[in-house]
Amino acid sequence: MFRREKKSASPDSSLGNEQQQQYTTNYYDPDIARPAAGDYDEDLHVQCPPHTTQRKLVAKIDLRVIPVLSILYLLAFLDRTNIANASIFGLREDLRIVGTTQYNTALTIFFIPYIIFEIPSNILLKKLKPHVWLSACMFAFGLVTVCQGLVQNYSGLLATRFFLGVAETGMFPGSFYLIGMWYKRSEAQRRYSFFFGSTSLAGAFGGLLASAIGKMNGMRGYLGWRWIFILEGVLTCVVAILFYFIIPDFPEDAKWLTDEERIYVKNRLRKDQGRSAAERSIGIRDVINVFKDYKIFVGGFMYFGLIVPAYSYAFFAPGIIQSYGYTPIGTQLHSVPPWAASFTFAMIVAYFSDKLKHRFAFAMGPICLAIAGFGILITVHDDRRLQYAALFLVTMGVYSAMPVIVCWFTMNLGGHHRRAVGTAWQIGFGNIGGIIATYSFLPQDQPNFYRSGYSICIGFICLSAASCVLYAGSVLWQNRTRAKAPTDLGLTEFEKTEKGDMSPDYRYLL
Repeated sequence: MFRREKKSASPDSSLGNEQQQQYTTNYYDPDIARPAAGDYDEDLHVQCPPHTTQRKLVAKIDLRVIPVLSILYLLAFLDRTNIANASIFGLREDLRIVGTTQYNTALTIFFIPYIIFEIPSNILLKKLKPHVWLSACMFAFGLVTVCQGLVQNYSGLLATRFFLGVAETGMFPGSFYLIGMWYKRSEAQRRYSFFFGSTSLAGAFGGLLASAIGKMNGMRGYLGWRWIFILEGVLTCVVAILFYFIIPDFPEDAKWLTDEERIYVKNRLRKDQGRSAAERSIGIRDVINVFKDYKIFVGGFMYFGLIVPAYSYAFFAPGIIQSYGYTPIGTQLHSVPPWAASFTFAMIVAYFSDKLKHRFAFAMGPICLAIAGFGILITVHDDRRLQYAALFLVTMGVYSAMPVIVCWFTMNLGGHHRRAVGTAWQIGFGNIGGIIATYSFLPQDQPNFYRSGYSICIGFICLSAASCVLYAGSVLWQNRTRAKAPTDLGLTEFEKTEKGDMSPDYRYLL
């Protein structure tokens, strides 16, 4: 999309090919010529080890990285949002939640620690290694979920929701950060969308599971909503113990790769994203330097705007569907198809986004789809089939645009320190929208067909769309500015590494 401009009198023209390549590190050029012979990376001139091929090696990485992290986040999202399913099976009545906002407060308190500890969590992830930190967090939120099924009053529910937020804080940004350190930018979207699609699968799986577990109502003296928390929490704890031995670390520490494969993976990523500075710890000065870039804040608002409708749907979809006249079991079963459709659509969007090496249009398209869905819901109140169909548009739009936005922003951040801090910031700041979402759909709004909730969702989606336009304009302008500027600024390789994507050699993906 962005082409290098030829300079007739460049001070670099006398340099050899090897030195010339230093100045094109990170340059994103989808039209780069493929070598005539040899097994090279399809976009970058990096030689693959003779005993394997690029396709086989990437497939090997896929099998070790993506399924494990997807299952991890599926269980995290399931444990986070299963309170909506539990509410259908008598949680409010059993815990005597009678106030108009008490239930919403229980949803909100989860996000307080979840937001605060995002950046510290990613720093610990790098220090302790992913397999240690992520599996420990996973076991912790599984245990808290079990405790959530044993609470006896509203205060106990608030306490467990708070500690659930503490335990889950590292799951999403940590997984996105880890995935970003394994793949090139042109490969990442399908992997991000499949990982993010675990939220859709969690929604679908949660509805099916809740409909089955709900039939255990009264077994051993526990109501059905308690069994939802207990069984799903126990499952998470068991998987967490297994995942301690399976969750992959960063490429530099991957023992399941040969030395040649490890070198090749690091070199292809260095060509695409620059040096990672993996050997250096992240300090407070690194965090401060990241926030000197205004695009960091724009990226936060891109995600923030979509979190509101995303969590609004995740927390309140069962109640909205039940308002269409379905039984509790019927409500759970009807919650499954919209989630399944969103996963399928997200993968289609991701495929074409990677194929065309473009993100902006594939974020804006689904955003427009989500706006159309909410537009139907806010205006149509007498056609149950059309209202239910609109839920498909909402889930397909919101849950397809979110992974594109996060992948776009994350993969444009160069180096370990900028990516670790920037990813955690985007997810942490964006999840403030979760607090807004928990108060978007109140019981007293149901007679008015939740018009206020739908209006809030449309407003924040528009905020995300405006932020995407601003971010796209920013990276386009910086790419063009850097293409016209001199490349030989006397920076050492160490200085370029420290700058990450702020290096004059770096080119952003639109």
